[in-house]
Amino acid sequence: MRFAKLGFAALALTFAGAGAQAQTLKVGSKNFTEQFVVAELYAAALENAGYKVERKINLGATLVAQEALRTGAIDLYPEYTGTGLLAVMKATGKQSTDPKVIFDQVNSYYQKEFNLSWLKPSGINNGYAIVVRPDTAKEYGLKTLSDLGKVSGKLRLGAGSEFFDRYDGLPGLKEVYGIGFAESRQFAALRLRYEALAQKQVDVANGFSTDWQIAAERFAALEDDKNLFPPYQLAPVVRPDVANDAKAVAALESVNALLDNATMQELNRQVEVDKKEPRRVAADFLKAKGVIK
Repeated sequence: MRFAKLGFAALALTFAGAGAQAQTLKVGSKNFTEQFVVAELYAAALENAGYKVERKINLGATLVAQEALRTGAIDLYPEYTGTGLLAVMKATGKQSTDPKVIFDQVNSYYQKEFNLSWLKPSGINNGYAIVVRPDTAKEYGLKTLSDLGKVSGKLRLGAGSEFFDRYDGLPGLKEVYGIGFAESRQFAALRLRYEALAQKQVDVANGFSTDWQIAAERFAALEDDKNLFPPYQLAPVVRPDVANDAKAVAALESVNALLDNATMQELNRQVEVDKKEPRRVAADFLKAKGVIK
């Protein structure tokens, strides 16, 4: 009887130990600075909540990260609602500019087609920004994309690879604004576009609303006066195990509650200008906000 009790006690300890083992979550990101920082913010918050985190940062462009999530190679990554709408859903034509409409549309599609969920979005709305140098804006009187349409045939564009195919890129600019450039160059890295713009290798570049370079270089971001670009709210896209885990959801949404465009511009600047590692930038920010110790 005594040995039986010891056996049951040992068995109970075994199960208790197994239950105490931290769950591992695989956090991914796409291949640019903002994604690195936000993925590190999510990873640090999850670790603080007691999870083990495997980082799979810098996976590649949208469809690479999406496939990694769909197949289970990662459990979550940060994504933008406008990107989900246009790059994943392949929506065409003019879209709603209501953030809630787009969020609900994308979330419903992901749940139905992939069994994936979008969590509550952050305060970041990082849509495309079409930018020019101040001298170019002054020379051609550019304030809006409609203004750009009148003179685009004289100007050179520098853009990312996805911009050439998506509706909210060149196809939409042509359809909505009649924009067609004299020359177009492709730059894989965002910083290279801004460098080319600053050095007058191109006259127009596509960037994003949270890019630190816009304010630092005093570039002019042209107004999307006909509302071509849909909302680009940033949120974690997650697999079912994460979506159904209240503690994980709370950790991720605690990060989202702290983020807006101005905050993200500064975090991006710390990586690209101050040359800090994204993990350090994320940790310092969360410590300053009292999220982690």
